[in-house]
Amino acid sequence: MTSSPPTPPGPESLLALAFPSDPQVSPEGRRVAFVLSRVEEEQPRQPEADFARPRYKSRLWLSDGGAARPLTQGEGRDSSPRWSPDGQTLAFVREEGGHKGQLFLLPLTGGEARRVTPPPGQHWRGAVQDVQWSPDGRWVSFLSSGDDEDNRDERGEARVITRSRYRFNGRDWLPERPARLWRYDVEKEALHEWLAPEVEITGYAWWPDSRGILLVSSSSEEDAVQWRQEADTLLLSGERTRVTRWNSAITAVIPHPDGQRFALVGRPEGKGSPEDNHLFLVEPGGSWRRLDVHSGEGGWDRPVGNLVGGDCHVGAFPERPVWLDAETLLFLSTVGGSCGLFRAALDGTVTPQDHDPRSVIAAFTARGGGLALLRERADRFPEVELNGGQVTDLHDRLPFPARTPARVPFTNELGEGEGWVLLPDGTERAPALLSIHGGPHTAYGHAFMHEFQLFAARGYGVCYGNPRGSVGYGQAWSSAIYGRWGTVDMADLLAFFDACLAAQERLDGTRTAVMGGSYGGYMTNWITGHTDRFQAAITDRSICNLLSFGGTSDIGMRFWDDELGLNFHRSADALKLWDMSPLKYVEQVRTPTLIVHSVLDHRCPIEQAEQWYAALRLHGVPVRFVRFPGEDHELNRSGRPDRRLTRLGEYLGWLERWLPGAEGRQPLAEEASA
Repeated sequence: MTSSPPTPPGPESLLALAFPSDPQVSPEGRRVAFVLSRVEEEQPRQPEADFARPRYKSRLWLSDGGAARPLTQGEGRDSSPRWSPDGQTLAFVREEGGHKGQLFLLPLTGGEARRVTPPPGQHWRGAVQDVQWSPDGRWVSFLSSGDDEDNRDERGEARVITRSRYRFNGRDWLPERPARLWRYDVEKEALHEWLAPEVEITGYAWWPDSRGILLVSSSSEEDAVQWRQEADTLLLSGERTRVTRWNSAITAVIPHPDGQRFALVGRPEGKGSPEDNHLFLVEPGGSWRRLDVHSGEGGWDRPVGNLVGGDCHVGAFPERPVWLDAETLLFLSTVGGSCGLFRAALDGTVTPQDHDPRSVIAAFTARGGGLALLRERADRFPEVELNGGQVTDLHDRLPFPARTPARVPFTNELGEGEGWVLLPDGTERAPALLSIHGGPHTAYGHAFMHEFQLFAARGYGVCYGNPRGSVGYGQAWSSAIYGRWGTVDMADLLAFFDACLAAQERLDGTRTAVMGGSYGGYMTNWITGHTDRFQAAITDRSICNLLSFGGTSDIGMRFWDDELGLNFHRSADALKLWDMSPLKYVEQVRTPTLIVHSVLDHRCPIEQAEQWYAALRLHGVPVRFVRFPGEDHELNRSGRPDRRLTRLGEYLGWLERWLPGAEGRQPLAEEASA
């Protein structure tokens, strides 16, 4: 009697995973608090009779170097653990009872968590964000819109737009006034509104003497639209002083231990989004110099931060650099498809502290000589580490064995590029999928991708690489597609795919699909308009019309200037943008296409998907359009679990329909053109 083969895993395998985030090392460096998010039924006591409602629920966990244990309980979502300077109290944010997250203080010596917001007699509708303790432990600061309320949509009222920025991905409509900065006096148990800014605060950090904070904002809404930011000092008295003349994007500010200087992460004035972020030291008078300048092998030409994409990142991933002492700054940097920890000295020298070329450190914090981080590999689920020891065992929860990808190089006039192939088990030939990352200035690499592992477990070979425009290979590689979308990047992608087919005999070049999201969706649309070599396509949160994108995307007013040197509002640029739009070439598309898009995606607005769908229908191309309500640009990474399952099911259904013997199959009735 022969046993039947095991059932291949499906999208529901996602439900077995638990997602770690926000590792926060304690002040003495010997403990770590972090967030663990699991997928659970929304109403476990009163489940829906007709269908399940899986939702993320997060709790705080704690470890002193041994196996981590849960610190909080409940049916809501706990997040943002922040240690008091004496290590006796943990501030955190809790969502419960349908209300947005509010600030709580949990004594670690015993006792129940105490809610701090809203004040007695008030009901806050705004969530608490960016919680920080002052170094002296007296204050807990945070951002919140407090009791502001906007229910115009519910009341059916007209919405009058007078600002350049009025909606944003992940937030939908922006509030009429930005979130205010608050501080809570721990000793007196008193809450104070510290600053009501005219323009949104995008980040801040306390000065080491607790006299106030460094905050990042723009001088006007127009500057904010153009990503022009400055750093200001805000004292406890409320006095605010401009301390930079930066006029460009600032990602983070890190006050120096001397209380006078500070480091920032960003790019100088005149540099757009293709420019890698770097470290800069700002002197009290406003002068600055770059810190990550050179290494033992020459110049340091890699970006600050983790830019390697993964789809198991639910929650917050801290990566703000940390001063280890007055001479050394610790930071993350993306190197090829990896991300590690590096040290930058005041003389500009960069040296590695913890860099494994085949892994990704996705988040870290450092204090008191201790270090907490999240580490993952392409074949290893993210885990929490404290001072070099692993304190979680989340990889063991995987519902199927993780496969290890094989590296595949390719070449162009700039040198060698790289990518990877993830193959299924067995010896039979497998359909080949070409996956294209977004950005375009991000990277694929050694982060764990549940989606890719699932496809391989279902019998597909997944090819994913880093064409020109990707980060981690030097500024020249990242900037090589400026003004050239759809040219050298397409050449690299097809060269890489050909290299995969040549290197891996099991890949079936007669059964192939191309897919991608965001910029990867743009390239999917572009490729199918310029070649019919693929038997199926999946375009996710894509772009097809560069002209309409400019006026509808939340970054559209600046993005094409940075990427292409063009803008939709200039008549001289209109034809050039149309020439670079996949929609211009839709008459040449023959590839059956699945379109996936989220209704609240303001980064790549859903009108892009609607145009592509209408055009494909008009030209008789088999097409299926899947729209997700209530989701934004992050559906595949952190969207609602049930919707992520539906998305993966649609992917697999489309691949199973069109790759096995696609040329002999007839389209479904609803996919046939009218």
